[in-house]
Amino acid sequence: MAEVRGIALEEMEIGQSAEAVRVVTEEDLDLFAKVSGDYNPVHMDEEFARATPFRGRIAHGALVASFISGVLGNQLPGPGAIFLGLNMRFFLPTRIGDEVKTTVTVKSVDLKARKAVMDCVCEANGKVTMQAEAEVMVRKRRRKTDD
Repeated sequence: MAEVRGIALEEMEIGQSAEAVRVVTEEDLDLFAKVSGDYNPVHMDEEFARATPFRGRIAHGALVASFISGVLGNQLPGPGAIFLGLNMRFFLPTRIGDEVKTTVTVKSVDLKARKAVMDCVCEANGKVTMQAEAEVMVRKRRRKTDD
């Protein structure tokens, strides 16, 4: 199997960014509820959710936060990155059918600690729905060996 590597810590630069776009579907909510065990009716029951301040079903916040994990693990820094922490704040609900753009930007790099801090933003319908700061362990560049 070919080795897949992400961006090494030494190659990361402040301001470097990556993004992904994903449309939230009914199936996403169903699968996330199944995996997480979170069957809160505000996510799963339209009649119940209409009677809340949201006036309809909303996506799980942790589902939206998982979009950040997808960018970190697949793009920046990519394969080999380890998610250490996430501090997040939600501003608006995300709903079925929303196209969510997730952007991750390098805020700081600590070579000694092998960590990077990333600013993360999720947007839907041109509005910020969630902002977060992620701390990620990033692999260092491998030394070349003499063959």
